[in-house]
Amino acid sequence: MDKKRKLYIQWGSKMIHQITHSNKILAIIIKRNFQKDGIEFFTPDDFSQQLAYMKRPKGYIIKPHIHNIVERKVEYTQEVLFIKRGKVRVDFYDEDRNYLKSVILDEGDVILLAHGGHGFEMIEETEIIEVKQGPYAGDMDKVRFEPVDRCQIIIENI
Repeated sequence: MDKKRKLYIQWGSKMIHQITHSNKILAIIIKRNFQKDGIEFFTPDDFSQQLAYMKRPKGYIIKPHIHNIVERKVEYTQEVLFIKRGKVRVDFYDEDRNYLKSVILDEGDVILLAHGGHGFEMIEETEIIEVKQGPYAGDMDKVRFEPVDRCQIIIENI
């Protein structure tokens, strides 16, 4: 089974969600209850941040290894957030800062933010672990803008 077909089957399960706009992946969300034997990559091969899930049985061995030096070009910061505790609303925007929609993430959910804009409001006290490419670029990394008005928020159930 080819990778695209396998991903389609998984996304149909309601445990993996892809947020898209204008044929671009804005985010990939893995709900906390996702489970599958083996390994599953959720990102296209050309993403500069790769996201996968792994479930292995007791005694399974991943052979020690060293990663080769491979030059990579990173154009956009892509980040992965793990909601360790709490609940957060994620607001999605297009490249022109136009609000699109929002989703709620719960404790244990994971999101990869790939393109477009995004903002967050903590619904409960929340702990988040963030992973993104480096090195850190300071103020050159992002442009901040005003969030959507609360009365315009549209929450998509996932």
